[in-house]
Amino acid sequence: MVTPRPGNPALQRLQLRIELRKARNRARLTQRQAAAQMEWSPSKLLRIEAGEVGISVHDLRPLLSLYEISDPDVVERLLGLARGSRKMPFAEYRDIYGQNFLNFLAMESAAFVTRAFQPLVVPGLLQTEEYATEMIRAYSSNKFSAPQMQRLLEGRLQRQEVLDRDDGETYFILDEAVLRRQVGGPSVMRRQLRRLAELAAHPRRQIMIFPFSSGTAAAQGPFTLFEFEDDLQCFVYLENLRTPADISTAREDFDRHLAVFWELEGRSIKGERVPAVLLQMAEDIDNERHRSPAPATPPPPPQEG
Repeated sequence: MVTPRPGNPALQRLQLRIELRKARNRARLTQRQAAAQMEWSPSKLLRIEAGEVGISVHDLRPLLSLYEISDPDVVERLLGLARGSRKMPFAEYRDIYGQNFLNFLAMESAAFVTRAFQPLVVPGLLQTEEYATEMIRAYSSNKFSAPQMQRLLEGRLQRQEVLDRDDGETYFILDEAVLRRQVGGPSVMRRQLRRLAELAAHPRRQIMIFPFSSGTAAAQGPFTLFEFEDDLQCFVYLENLRTPADISTAREDFDRHLAVFWELEGRSIKGERVPAVLLQMAEDIDNERHRSPAPATPPPPPQEG
């Protein structure tokens, strides 16, 4: 049995849900059968095994008894996981974040290795406050009130604290279109590019650029791969800006997307060249702004009738 890294509720809950699912399968019980014997609703056990909710020590003890787990050391270790995983990261944002995204944030905070490919926008972990504000306004203004959008911004900036961890590695591949698209206008994008250049200089954060000259990215949508210590299962997060994301734990899905990531990495700009390329892009915005004429006034719409 492995011991999870202390102090990380997300990793402890992930470990516990895996252990409980394995224990139920060893006991040859379906979720419905186990829930019935515990006198729970089926949805309660389903949500526990999915990591959507924690489990109290009071509930865990009889569940372990049902699964015929009696070794004192094993029982105490699992109870410790339950105690440590009650308070999940970003739980205060449950009213504005969907469950899949909360699961994503939990994995993001706990992952030992994170790899992300983004062909559409700058990843949330790398966004400046201005860029994040523009993205939230563009995609959330019809769903949330102004105070809620402010909390979305606060949550996004809070996520970036994971970049300050001493452990863990992060790898990002950004399509060149992400860097050329001026979200929020020239000044916002110029500062975003300079921020990316700063982040790219960090030894444990690799930012790569998939250039136009490398051709197509095989019509690949955005995805994030999470790997954990202690041989925990890997996760694939398939992102969509407008519809709920999908999380896969299937090993074949992870391996397939990892192969795609490596293939994209092989065709990307990386290493010491990246900060210089990003700063040159920021300078290009300045140069373009100085030489571009003022935009012409659009013609009035045609009169009807």
